[in-house]
Amino acid sequence: MANVLIAGCGYVGTGLGIHLATLGHQVWGLRRDPGSLPPSMEPLAADLTNPETLTAIPPNLHTVFYTASPDQSDESGYRAAYIEGLGNLLEALKAQEQRPRVIYTSSTAVYAQQDGEWVDETSVTTPEYFSGRCLLEGEQCLQSSGFPSTIVRLSGIYGPGRTRMIQTVQEGSAMYQDGQPRYTNHIHRDDCVGGLAHLMAMDQPDSIYLGVDHEPADRKELLNWLAKRLNAPAPQVAGSLLSSSASRQARNNKRCKNAKLINSGYMFRYPTFREGYTSLLAANSA
Repeated sequence: MANVLIAGCGYVGTGLGIHLATLGHQVWGLRRDPGSLPPSMEPLAADLTNPETLTAIPPNLHTVFYTASPDQSDESGYRAAYIEGLGNLLEALKAQEQRPRVIYTSSTAVYAQQDGEWVDETSVTTPEYFSGRCLLEGEQCLQSSGFPSTIVRLSGIYGPGRTRMIQTVQEGSAMYQDGQPRYTNHIHRDDCVGGLAHLMAMDQPDSIYLGVDHEPADRKELLNWLAKRLNAPAPQVAGSLLSSSASRQARNNKRCKNAKLINSGYMFRYPTFREGYTSLLAANSA
């Protein structure tokens, strides 16, 4: 079994750590305050933005998962999480003469396509917003580091504890833009975990994968589907003055392919939003 470090052990990282520990791996979870980590994981208190705290990294690591997320949603927060923190961790590993495979969770925000185009791992990445630019710079930092590496570009993550869309539908505040389809891409937290564990188990994973489910969903279709199952009011058509959230949704209009991850042998537990949200709705009503 392998020694595994999960750096930035939050929503996805904690789920991944629990899963890997059940498979018999030795798993360390690195975060500023690791006291809430489950007992199956070894806690490692450290701050990725402070190199002085990264001296106690466990030895003989087989894989490092970099699953950090920003503390604040501005450019400085993104740079700290996805560029500076990653660089500090790589330097700490070099100082210990360790060379594990580093698996970095990036995002489909690195793609700027906004007209419903299909994108895959070979598509052009020219992000217009700081979030995508910082994520892409982090990817490039890792790829040029000399470490064996794999980048997983995740889409909108939902799952247990992340049910905001369900809540907006229940409250009658869910909105969509009328007209042409506005595609959204999703992945259930359990498939984030399963996909990452699958890539770790491969002898030679490729350098980049898209972590999305099988079916990009038109936001209107998704909201109406949820409203029917919740016996909730039909979602509203957004007015001409869009909120910041609606504006963000308007520019996120691309269809992401997961063929590469499927062809590597991974089998999705929740292939589309229907299976994923059906499971969440059942759990919420239990």
